[in-house]
Amino acid sequence: MGTYHYVFDWSVLWREPYGHWMLQGILLTLQIGIISWIIALLLGILIGTMRTVRWKPLRLIGTAYVEFFRNIPLLVQLFFWYFAIPPLIGPWLNRLTNLNYYCAIFGLGIYTASRVAEHVRSGLNTVPPGQRFAALSFGLSYLQMYRYVIIPYAIRLMIPPLTTEFLTIFKNSAITMTIGVLETSGMAYQIDAYTFHGLEATTGAIVVYLIIGLTVIISMGWLERRLRIPGLIKRGG
Repeated sequence: MGTYHYVFDWSVLWREPYGHWMLQGILLTLQIGIISWIIALLLGILIGTMRTVRWKPLRLIGTAYVEFFRNIPLLVQLFFWYFAIPPLIGPWLNRLTNLNYYCAIFGLGIYTASRVAEHVRSGLNTVPPGQRFAALSFGLSYLQMYRYVIIPYAIRLMIPPLTTEFLTIFKNSAITMTIGVLETSGMAYQIDAYTFHGLEATTGAIVVYLIIGLTVIISMGWLERRLRIPGLIKRGG
C-alpha cells in the first residue's frame, strides 16, 4: 500500500472560483453579524430596561424573554425558526427567497438580545440612586429619566461586556451554516468539498475570524476610551 502525501495548495484561497466564494462568505459573515447586532442591541436595551422598571408586568415580560431565549441553545433556536415556523405560518413563507438568511439574522439577533438585556439590567442597577433622584427633581418624567439620564449613563458602564457580545455574535454566525447559510465557515466547507483542501480552507476561515475579532476589540476599545467616565470604567494596565 502506497503512502499518501498531502500536497498543500494555498491558492484555493484566491484562485477562481474559490477566492470569490471565500470573499462572498466573508461579506455575508460581516452582514449577518452587523445586522444581528443592531437587532440585539436595540432589543436588548428595551428588554433590559423593562426588567428594572417599577411596573411588575413589564418586569415579568422582560424576565420571561431573557430566561426563555438565553437558556435554549442557539442551534436549536435556528432549527426552530427555519424548519418549524414556516409550515406554521403558511406556505408563502417557504417561497421566500433566502429564507435561511433571514432566519439566521432573526435567530442570532433575538438570542443575543437576551444576553445583552442582562448586561443592560446589570448596568442600569449600578447607576447611583442619586442620578435618579436628581433627574426626577428637575421635573423629568419617569420615561424621560431613563431616556436622557439613566440609559446613556449606564451604556458607558456596559461597553466592556457589550464588546464581548459583539465579538461573540460574529463567532456564532458560523453556526448558521447548519441551516444552509454560506458564510465564511460554510464557504470553507464548500471549498473543501470541491478541492479536498480542507486544511487550507479552514485555516483561511480561522484567519478571517481572527481579523474580525481583533478589529472589534480595537474599535470597541477606542469607543470605550472616548466614552469613559473617569473613575468608573478603567481597564487594568
